[in-house]
Amino acid sequence: MTTTPEAPGSLIPTLPGLSYTDPEVFRREQERIFEALWCCAVRSAELDRPGAFRTVQIGRESVIVTRNRSGELRAFLNSCRHRGARLCTEEAGQLRRSLQCPYHAWTYDLDGRLVAAPNLVRMPDVDRSAYGLVPVALREWLGYTWVCLADEPPSFEETVIGAAVERLGDAASIDRYRTGELALGRRITYDVRANWKLIVENFMECYHCATIHPELTEVLPEFAEGYAAQYYVGHGAEFGEGIKGFTVDGSAGFARLPHVADAQDRRYYAITVKPTVFVNLVPDHVILHRMFPLAADRTVVECDWLYAPEVVVSGADVSGSVELFHRVNVQDFDACERTQPGMASRAYRDGGVLVPSEHHIGIFHAWVRERLAAGPAGLPSDPV
Repeated sequence: MTTTPEAPGSLIPTLPGLSYTDPEVFRREQERIFEALWCCAVRSAELDRPGAFRTVQIGRESVIVTRNRSGELRAFLNSCRHRGARLCTEEAGQLRRSLQCPYHAWTYDLDGRLVAAPNLVRMPDVDRSAYGLVPVALREWLGYTWVCLADEPPSFEETVIGAAVERLGDAASIDRYRTGELALGRRITYDVRANWKLIVENFMECYHCATIHPELTEVLPEFAEGYAAQYYVGHGAEFGEGIKGFTVDGSAGFARLPHVADAQDRRYYAITVKPTVFVNLVPDHVILHRMFPLAADRTVVECDWLYAPEVVVSGADVSGSVELFHRVNVQDFDACERTQPGMASRAYRDGGVLVPSEHHIGIFHAWVRERLAAGPAGLPSDPV
């Protein structure tokens, strides 16, 4: 029988292995985290006209994000109010004037109102306003559409924008990058066979950087010492001597974004917006990760590289900066996939440990425990 010794004071325990493998734990996370908090759904500029839509998976729900006839963003549960059929099966597309269920032709306008159905005129007692699509709360920030499935969403300012303030010290420090005005230069989607929490934990620490990130530690030498950019408030890792840009070989990138402060130049900042977003800030571009947890051992990650509009319009070669963080992503996700099987090992039954430079991950673990304990009454006891 494997026993875990009592950890010395310099180490703190992690979540147990069950937290990363048990479908019941994942179901609770879907209910109490992903379906209860703000999640980043889609880059708003991609919905460039009325009727443009994208579907995204948030917890157990499929959500449609679209624009109405006035160009305003709207979000709805992707389920017909008649018999529950999925309205949109494509990931993205263009609607004409309405959303029509392909099963029985119940039809909704782009504000979600029921406008037509076979034989509906013969049912005068049916209140059309009562059978519209179920709306989803929506906000815009950083040029992205964020949605929340909760009946009473938590404060966006406190839980989303507040994450940037907590990390950087003030909202102005992220506002200077004008992320909402940037253009998408590249997107890469990764299908990671690992639990979403392993990906968050990996992003939050740099104890692994010297081992698996040779390109990154060349650009950001302090990462080789094991201290992550999120180690304390306001800190940004400084580019190494002779490094000209945040590129795979340290060569020059593009002109500094016009509103970035002098103190932010030649520095990298990382922000975790719980539960599923990472924001990476460098002087000439922004990298944003959106996670879509699909199972206890599977997470799809969309990574966007955002540049000044003139860089993208000019057709400039962005491959140097894209390749740097693409390699970091592949290296990180390989490590997470290597770790996932170990979560089911009896050696990890009681969890592992965090070294001092990883202790801030313990705060994340406490947050997960608190979220899972705060759900509705009547559910089985929390196994984490």
